[in-house]
Amino acid sequence: MDQAAITDQEFSLFQRLIHTLAGIHLADSKKVLLVGRLQRRLRERQLDSFSDYYRLLTGGRHPEEVQTMIDLLTTNETYFFRESRHFDFLRDELLATRRQRGNFRIWSAACSSGEEAYSIAMVLAESLPHAPWEVFASDISTQVLARARTGRYPLQRNEGIPAACMRKYCLPDAKSPRETFLIAPRIRQQVRFAQVNLTQAVSPGVGAFDVIFLRNVMIYFDAATKRKVVANLLPRLLPGGHFIVGHSESLNGITDRLLPVRPTIYRQPE
Repeated sequence: MDQAAITDQEFSLFQRLIHTLAGIHLADSKKVLLVGRLQRRLRERQLDSFSDYYRLLTGGRHPEEVQTMIDLLTTNETYFFRESRHFDFLRDELLATRRQRGNFRIWSAACSSGEEAYSIAMVLAESLPHAPWEVFASDISTQVLARARTGRYPLQRNEGIPAACMRKYCLPDAKSPRETFLIAPRIRQQVRFAQVNLTQAVSPGVGAFDVIFLRNVMIYFDAATKRKVVANLLPRLLPGGHFIVGHSESLNGITDRLLPVRPTIYRQPE
């Protein structure tokens, strides 16, 4: 079939749909991006227009296609030890002064393809060699979660990993040693991945956390969605626990339930 164009009305329908499903605010300037990412789905489904595709998505009979659409429209830009000052804070301020011996749990709440979660895990492995710890990592995209669970990454993606961690926690990939590396099993086994839609109520079953990383995802939400997402996560943060957002983000006007520690780092009152 020929490439389908999208009308302003059709684009508005998709803007509302992705906002309803994932809380993402898709700006008017993203029309070309949407067409580029969804055009193949129209061809594979043998549909003539974006209106036809919208009807398929909203008809209730193709939940797998809805998930595919979400996967295609969510942005997953990430890398190891991104915004390294947060990992320095975790190591030097939180873990170095920690006195409790119980299980230390961190939630990587928008983990994408896993680089943030494994970076956190490496810091915990270095700082708590004799204490129990766990990383819970979630994303709305099943596609990136599947990639994260493999623990396999291109060699050129290892730039942010400290040399000591690279030696201890990253292994040559026997399948393609010159192209990819693997996260060591002792790290991978303490990182649990799950699909979570942050705009919906979070199940108490995920447990409670000492630290929640919610970084570089709120930039895709409008103010109302930001407030809803943060409100959904705060019941999962332990008293005295820390909440960390991206360097271009702030919780000013989003919640008054957290105490500022330093820019982008907040603490739950005890």
